[in-house]
Amino acid sequence: MDFSLSFIVKFLHGLYLIGPLLILLMVFIIGLGQYVGRVERWTRFDAFYWSLITAMTVGYGDIRPVKKISKALSLVIAFTGLVLSGITVAIALQAATIAYHEHGDLEAAKEFIKQPQTRAH
Repeated sequence: MDFSLSFIVKFLHGLYLIGPLLILLMVFIIGLGQYVGRVERWTRFDAFYWSLITAMTVGYGDIRPVKKISKALSLVIAFTGLVLSGITVAIALQAATIAYHEHGDLEAAKEFIKQPQTRAH
């Protein structure tokens, strides 16, 4: 329980520290999505939905751009979404590492790493 609580605190603290950058990236993604929505003549909600689905690299394909500028901007949105995801994952990994060093059994981990691994074929 100590590890989990420590991880959550460290993760939220990391999000707080990098929050302005995350917000800027989200505003950029949503803003580009709204621009693409105007070009493609989508509703605001459809543009919002499409931009987030594209940024998360899910891409259901139910809404897709057909104009060249929209397709080019979709690549920018997708790349920005990858950066946003990468930053969030990096914060989570750092929080887990710190929490592990604070609460983990380092000697047990070292012994586990030293043991030969048996592989089932």
